[in-house]
Amino acid sequence: MARSQFRMFRSVVPGIEAVAADSNQSFARHTHEQFGIGLVSSGAQKSLSGRGMVEAGAGDIITVNPNEVHDGSPIGEGRSWRILYFDPEMIAANVSEITEGRRSAVEIPHPVLHDKAIAAHFEAAFGLVTSAGEPRMQHEEAILEIVARVVAEVVPNEGQVGPQSILTAQEMIDCDPTAAICLSDLARASRLSRFQVLRSFAKATGLTPHAYLVQRRIHLARRLIAGGAPLAEAALASGFVDQSHMTRVFVRKYGVSPRAYANAVA
Repeated sequence: MARSQFRMFRSVVPGIEAVAADSNQSFARHTHEQFGIGLVSSGAQKSLSGRGMVEAGAGDIITVNPNEVHDGSPIGEGRSWRILYFDPEMIAANVSEITEGRRSAVEIPHPVLHDKAIAAHFEAAFGLVTSAGEPRMQHEEAILEIVARVVAEVVPNEGQVGPQSILTAQEMIDCDPTAAICLSDLARASRLSRFQVLRSFAKATGLTPHAYLVQRRIHLARRLIAGGAPLAEAALASGFVDQSHMTRVFVRKYGVSPRAYANAVA
């Protein structure tokens, strides 16, 4: 029995479209105007593209370039996948930044990638692009990592500068962890590219800028709770969107809920 279910998500990042599909149908040759980077969730497929005949299975990254003629057929019972479509201008701007101006006209070289690390980055990026909220630092980080690894083929250790250069960005977060800081703000302050900040910050501190910001906020929240602040007030005063967001982070960090902590230190 034929099935072809497609769901288009509301994207919170301009220039990106997000789609999930579950289908056992074969698709005739066609093109897209955008770059496509996706992840096969289950099943397998084969396709003929401008880069040759390829097969992809569960856990594989699949890609398509703008105006590239391609088709797709299931291997077995069918397959499901999620995919992000990027406007070419967005990809070009990110690649130019990542490569420090050496490249802007780009083409994704590999139609299929068997890479668990890239798959994990895609999962994170898809979840962020389709979640409610204003795109800020975490969105920038996720998109830069996907473009760096898939399009620009930059390995994890590339794009880094010395630890001293990142201190300005770190101090900016330390001075006011409650501020709505984005990766672009850190880049301007440290006179680096967003990609340099992302890679160098992680090298210097062991955390991405967003993860570091969240750590600073949860430490502040803990101090406020220990001082007797109501939980909802502590959440807002430490920069979290709401109490539930603070609670999720608090439990991951300390292993107990904010309320249990408050009762223990009261």
